Amino acid sequence: MPSRMLLLRCLLGAALLLPAQAAVAVTGAAGEGRTVDYRGLRLTVPADWRVVDLDRTPDACLRLDRPTLYLGHAGTQAECTGRAAVTRADTLHLEPLDGAPPRADVPTLRANPGVPLPRTGGDSNELRYALRGSGVMATVSYGTGPDAVRGLLERARRTPAGAPEAEADAVAAALPTPRTAQEPFTGLGFDACTAPTQSAMNAWRQGSPFGAVGVYIGGPARACAQPRLTSGWIRKQTEAGWHLMPIWVGPQPWRSNTTGLSTDPSRANDQGLAAAEGAADAARSLGLGPGTILYNDLEHYTDRATWDAPVVAYLTAWTVRLHELGYKSAAYVHAASGVPALSAHHHQAPQAMPDVLWVARWNLSASVSDADLGLPTGTTKWAGPRRAHQFRGGHDATYGGVTINIDRSWIDVDPRLLVVPGTLGIGPLA
Repeated sequence: MPSRMLLLRCLLGAALLLPAQAAVAVTGAAGEGRTVDYRGLRLTVPADWRVVDLDRTPDACLRLDRPTLYLGHAGTQAECTGRAAVTRADTLHLEPLDGAPPRADVPTLRANPGVPLPRTGGDSNELRYALRGSGVMATVSYGTGPDAVRGLLERARRTPAGAPEAEADAVAAALPTPRTAQEPFTGLGFDACTAPTQSAMNAWRQGSPFGAVGVYIGGPARACAQPRLTSGWIRKQTEAGWHLMPIWVGPQPWRSNTTGLSTDPSRANDQGLAAAEGAADAARSLGLGPGTILYNDLEHYTDRATWDAPVVAYLTAWTVRLHELGYKSAAYVHAASGVPALSAHHHQAPQAMPDVLWVARWNLSASVSDADLGLPTGTTKWAGPRRAHQFRGGHDATYGGVTINIDRSWIDVDPRLLVVPGTLGIGPLA
């Protein structure tokens, strides 16, 4: 059985090092870095960073696993593939403040270039700075910590060719009105690494067989940036009738100092609590209110002796904390790893198990039967409309003249039948 793609599969082609809107020059020896002028802001990036002009390459993906300076507003991101990154890298995205989307999934702060920036962090290892006096929005993404890439901005300088100052007072929007984005649904769904454009969503709503869409709302292992993910995007999809599956890409069962899950069940329990709080914060910012099912993407692993216990501790803590916060819990796991791990511990604390099970098994069978999900025949576990099956992995699909790289799932979920049980007070399961 093929394992799920963990890294972006299609590498972006050669970076454009001399974009039209930002003169790029190498200062001195190759190892000393590049000096970049962009809209009157001058900064130096390490020599091994890519420099990608999004105005000239609108299909380029804002990948978070390769050191990169992105310049300009994001385009279609049609080249995005993959879901979870084994290693998160330091990246920086500079774009005109005018027209920068009011992202709800990343904290946005006002700041001045060339001076110490506000010290904060984000649950998804991303944060944004609206730079006063430069008309530039800077989105920082990082691996182990934000200080290195944040330092690039702190050492930046204005040049005489600076852009007119843009108003930065509107970057912190009020929380949107909570909305229902999950009516009962049985049928086909898809997920893509980054939220598709509105025109793509409109075309697929009219011309595709899909009625549900998975969208990655955050998490430290998220592989692609989400420049279009706003509360307005969420509102438009729900008004169009899409069933939304908000996905959090938390720490993963692999050894990585940027995206790894702890092998210690007690520590993994703490990571599950933190993931739930981060996902709930992101959901609220997007207008997804209490009662929404939030999905935790936990990828396949083969060393079950090492990972089963921390995986169960992590996902049960995720569930308990989401219930405390008023949200419902779901887990995306593999039929050969996460499913047997959760099943084996189900009897210990059934109320701490995820409310919905979304199983990856790429067998091309569009069903949520026990056999397709890797569950014992006739089981009562996750019985009823509490299941989803990702039956085909990453591939290009075209509807209405629009091509998107997607995974396909068959979904049978009725949120009305899922009751949030309240505080359970359960610690990590062995």
